[in-house]
Amino acid sequence: MGAYILRRLLLMIPTLLGIMAISFAVIQFAPGGPVEQVIANLQGQGSNGADRIGGASSDFGGQGSSENSGYRGAQGLDPAFIKKLEEQFGFDKPPLERFGKMIWDYSRFQFGESYFRSVSVLDLIVEKMPVSISLGLWITLLSYGISIPLGIRKALKDGSSFDTWTSGVIIVAYAIPGFLFAILLIVLFAGGSFWDLFPLRGLTSDNFSQMSWPEKIADYFWHLTLPLIALSLSAFATTTLLTKNSFLEEIRKQYVTTARAKGLTENKILYGHVFRNAMLIIVAGFPGAFISAFFAGSLLIETIFSLDGLGLLGFESIYKRDYPVVFATLYIFSLIGLVTALISDLTYTWIDPRIDFEKREV
Repeated sequence: MGAYILRRLLLMIPTLLGIMAISFAVIQFAPGGPVEQVIANLQGQGSNGADRIGGASSDFGGQGSSENSGYRGAQGLDPAFIKKLEEQFGFDKPPLERFGKMIWDYSRFQFGESYFRSVSVLDLIVEKMPVSISLGLWITLLSYGISIPLGIRKALKDGSSFDTWTSGVIIVAYAIPGFLFAILLIVLFAGGSFWDLFPLRGLTSDNFSQMSWPEKIADYFWHLTLPLIALSLSAFATTTLLTKNSFLEEIRKQYVTTARAKGLTENKILYGHVFRNAMLIIVAGFPGAFISAFFAGSLLIETIFSLDGLGLLGFESIYKRDYPVVFATLYIFSLIGLVTALISDLTYTWIDPRIDFEKREV
C-alpha cells in the first residue's frame, strides 16, 4: 500500500502542472486583463477602484502615444505609465518566467496578494471558505440522509409502481439545472413575483449578532433553505441509484438465500448482513461526494443568492481578472480534489480489506 500511495502522490505533480499550465496558457489569450481593467477604470469605464492599485494611478496624467502598447483603451496614455502598470502586475516578464515563478511560489503555498484588494490571497480564501464548507456539508448530509433510505426502499420494491414513479422523479430532477431551479425558487418564495417567505441574499440577517442562540440557528437555516433546495435537486439521483443497485446486487447473492433458509427475518437479513456489505461503496465515496458538493455547484448558487463564499469569490475574481485569486483557488481546489480521490481509494481498502490497489496499475 505504501508504494501505491507514493505513486499516487508523485502523479499529483504532473497533474497539477498540467492543470496550471493549460489554465495559464488560456489566460494569455483572454482579453481584458488587469492592466486593461485599470485603464478602463481610469477612463471611467471600469469598476475595480484605481485607488487600490498600489498608487499606480497617481502617475496618470501625462499625454503620450501608447498606440503600440497592445492594450485596448490605452490611446493617449503615457507609455511610462503603462510600463509601470506592467511591472506592478508582473507582465514585464516573459510568460514562461512568470509561470515558473508562480509554480515555485505555489509549491511553497505563497499565493501573493490580490490585485484589487489589500489582502493576501490565502487570507481571502480562508475568509470565504466557511460559507462554502457550510453549503457542501449540509448538502452532502441531506443528500445521504434522503438518498440512502430511498435507495433501499427502491431496491426492496424493485419493479413496483413505487420504484417506477420515483425513478421518473429522480431523472427529471437530475435533468433540471440547479441555477435555473434557484431562479424559480426566488421568483416563487423570495419576493420575486409571488410569496416573500425566504431571504434573497446572505447567510445571516443584519441583526444576527443581537439574536439569541436559538434565533441564530433558526435564522441560519432560514437563509440556507432555498440554496440547499436548489443544490440538492440533482444531488439525490446518483446516490439513490447507486444505493439501489448496490442493495440489489447483495440481495441476489447466495448468502442471502442461505440466511433465509436458516429462518432469519427479512429485517435481520437486510440490516444485519446486506446493509453492511451494500454500504461499502456508498461510505467509501463520502469524501468525494463532499468535495463534489463543496466545489461543483457552489459558483452559480452562491452568485444567485449572494452568498459570500468561494464560488462567488471565484466568479468575481474571473470577472475582474484578479489572476492571483483565480490561479490560487484553482491550485488549491485541484490539490484538494486529487488528495480527496486518494483518500476515497484508501477508504475502500479500510472498509473492505479484500480490495488491494497494490496489485493494480495506477
